[in-house]
Amino acid sequence: MNYGEAIRFLYGLQVFGARPGLDTTRHLAALAGNPQNQLRFIHVAGTNGKGSTCAMLESIYRAAGLRVGLFTSPHLVSFRERIQVNRQLISEADVVRLVSAGREHGSEFRPAGCGTVPEPANAGTPNPGDPTLFEFVTVMALRYFAEQKCELVIWETGLGGRLDATNIVTPLASVITNIALDHQAWLGDTVAKIAAEKAGIIKPGIPAVTTERDVEALGVIEKVAQENNAPLTRVEFNPASSLQPPASLSGPHQQTNAALAIATTEVLRSIIPVSEEQIAAGLAKVKWPGRLQLITRPSGQRILLDGAHNIAGVETLLAALPDGAPTLILGMLDDKDWRVMCGMLAPLAKRILLVPVDSARTAKPIELAAACRAANPQADVRCAENLPGALANAANDAFVVIAGSLYLIGAALALLDPDFKDVGDERNLNEWSGTAKTTSP
Repeated sequence: MNYGEAIRFLYGLQVFGARPGLDTTRHLAALAGNPQNQLRFIHVAGTNGKGSTCAMLESIYRAAGLRVGLFTSPHLVSFRERIQVNRQLISEADVVRLVSAGREHGSEFRPAGCGTVPEPANAGTPNPGDPTLFEFVTVMALRYFAEQKCELVIWETGLGGRLDATNIVTPLASVITNIALDHQAWLGDTVAKIAAEKAGIIKPGIPAVTTERDVEALGVIEKVAQENNAPLTRVEFNPASSLQPPASLSGPHQQTNAALAIATTEVLRSIIPVSEEQIAAGLAKVKWPGRLQLITRPSGQRILLDGAHNIAGVETLLAALPDGAPTLILGMLDDKDWRVMCGMLAPLAKRILLVPVDSARTAKPIELAAACRAANPQADVRCAENLPGALANAANDAFVVIAGSLYLIGAALALLDPDFKDVGDERNLNEWSGTAKTTSP
């Protein structure tokens, strides 16, 4: 197997979509020797900001001298972004090796496009179901972090928390950034229901930390923490703090995320000592692309990239935008609240270019355009065939904002950011679907 074949194997797993529940992941982990039992984790859930918070925690603990694993999703361009040690992407060779090992250990499963797989020796054992891509990759990451002897793993949930594949671990701390409406078909149609799913990462006796302030959502988190006898720390950003949020991550919301990361280190200080100097050094060096990332092109044109893909994310983007009417390049997924988001963003722009997202779930640009025209009849609203075409159309505009989907941000980074020039483009591996709403434990 080479790297291309390994990636094709992972593509084959997409046919199984996304499936809430822990049985299959636990089974795969057991076949791999339960590598999670060799590791320490900080488990991070939330609607928005969890990736930035993970990046801050990773940078802080790396500055403190630890060997730190980082597991996040989705990736922006390369699949290898999902699994990192000390911010070094997993190598292609290790992807090949771990995919091969996972396929061998999970030989009772039959991923699509992988040919006939022999019957397992223990055929009497109940088959928990073919693994989804995320379940398979979760166990890949656990194996890799154990092999790499990581002293701490920053472990981001994929979807929700309670029934997310990452929830097979027992962490040092459970961290919840915030709760907002997103993925309602999977997590519930109210903030309280979504909060219950996110709070599902809270474990008995394990400290929990959150920046959530919504009374309803916070009430749910407090109830779950109390039921688990888990000490809960509520965090609010203190503007008087001497520790500054990372300069590379702009926007007032990053101050809150930084406060959450700092509070988590304080909660764990008796287990992993970290000094204020190390916290400051870690925050000064943190990098998390695609979130209010400003790129200045040789022409002087400024392009702001932000993966705002739900209403709460758009609110955060609006709060961070400088004065002046930018050109907007928008692409969104059809299963998001794109009408509302267009209504929020369109009034701020003088020109709006709508593009398809490289996903089967893309919203149609012509429909986005109609929503934008309704919200801002004065704007010059046009559809573009693709992102390169939109960028060419906006080449003479001084300030451009690209937003609406992380899929679109990944495409923009592949075109604009030199850091992504030499990595494989596997953005379509982010595609998922499946059966929503299961109550399986």
